Amino acid sequence: MRILIVEDEIHLAEALSQILKKQNYSVDAVHDGHSGLDNALSGIYDLLLLDINLPGMDGIKILKTVRDEGIATPVILLTAKGEVEDKISGLDYGADDYVAKPFVTGELLARIRAALRRRGEVVPEDTLKFGDIELNTSNLKLTCGGKELKLILKESELLELMMTRKSAVTSKEQIIEKLWGFDSEVEHNNVEVYISFLRKKLTFLSSSVRINTIRGVGYVLEATP
Repeated sequence: MRILIVEDEIHLAEALSQILKKQNYSVDAVHDGHSGLDNALSGIYDLLLLDINLPGMDGIKILKTVRDEGIATPVILLTAKGEVEDKISGLDYGADDYVAKPFVTGELLARIRAALRRRGEVVPEDTLKFGDIELNTSNLKLTCGGKELKLILKESELLELMMTRKSAVTSKEQIIEKLWGFDSEVEHNNVEVYISFLRKKLTFLSSSVRINTIRGVGYVLEATP
């Protein structure tokens, strides 16, 4: 699950990034409004943490533009305590929630989980199921019947992406954008390596789930009855 932080206080953005990464989120951070908008419009994020006061373009304008483009990604505004009017404007333009700075880490994480639940997403402590496998995205454990394996983070993120897309084909480009970011220099063979890892682990678990290659298109999960 990928989160974008748009925050011009660099030290705060870095601290937030570390907190979220410890919760097994993938995180990108930018520090000005124009970069924030460019990233938000990519559609690759599961949630945006958006500061209101930003250089170049304020957070309210970013939010309005994102919603005008039909992007329903959950947005939590980061506000100063006295910004009552900005909070009201943000909620009116489609923000899902706001957190006043300085904030308590536990409260922020709870609000992130709540915003993701309202969008029907799976939060990190939940378990995804497909066919005969279950993936716990919090502890990165993949289980099938009585067998269990611990995945590395990128394996878990890749399998999570494919499980949430169910039987839809996922292209290599979509995988790279979701797992590494749209401006990443990661190449297609990186994806092939992780697909290979996952296939071996599914075989080890004696799972009926297979990752099938759709030549020239991408990959799809299929569960054999």
